[in-house]
Amino acid sequence: MKRILIIEDEQVIMEVEKDYLESGGFIVDTAASGDIGLEKAIGEEYDLIILDLMLPHTDGFEICKQVRRVKNIPILMVSARKEDIDKIRGLGLGADDYMTKPFSVGELVARVKAHLARYDRLINDNQLKHRDEIRLRGICIDKRSRRVLVNEMEVALTSKEYDLLLFLALNPNRVFSKDELFAKIWGMDANGDTATVTVYISKLREKVEAYPSNPQYIETIWGVGYRFNL
Repeated sequence: MKRILIIEDEQVIMEVEKDYLESGGFIVDTAASGDIGLEKAIGEEYDLIILDLMLPHTDGFEICKQVRRVKNIPILMVSARKEDIDKIRGLGLGADDYMTKPFSVGELVARVKAHLARYDRLINDNQLKHRDEIRLRGICIDKRSRRVLVNEMEVALTSKEYDLLLFLALNPNRVFSKDELFAKIWGMDANGDTATVTVYISKLREKVEAYPSNPQYIETIWGVGYRFNL
């Protein structure tokens, strides 16, 4: 289960947030002052921090700055202060989000879930990039030998087909336009030559998809481009 730290000096707000998050399946710890919150944030392991801006002893800006020096977990800053300068400063110090009080606790929980999901995707993507071998639902890409196996059967890919498949697999669930793919794989602006991408996507599907007309890996996002589905 994901662990969340709430650093909030208003007891009622803290308890409401804690109740909602625990109902959502999270383990929640709390701190009512900045110094205690900073000590917990740095000394213990959490998946996300909900950080009030105005706190006794140590304010939210300082906590955010100190935590960012040692941890990369999501920080959701909350405050009754509505000035843009506070929001800009908080985000500039490394906060991932900024919510102005009063706000819906339901919205807070939704944002917590969204940030945790995004952080998990970033971690998984980073791990993929550093593996010598990538395995994704039946496809195995060996980066050392540039071999590709589908359901343990090797398929023969051209150099550009391999490069295109590897790039998409290293960036799963992201949508890329034809222009972006042409620039990444062929190393130049498309200049209207996006038909090349279409042809190579079609060739790849014939080699790695069980049913190329109904692909499970390389999906067309009509009017936008393509993405590789995990």
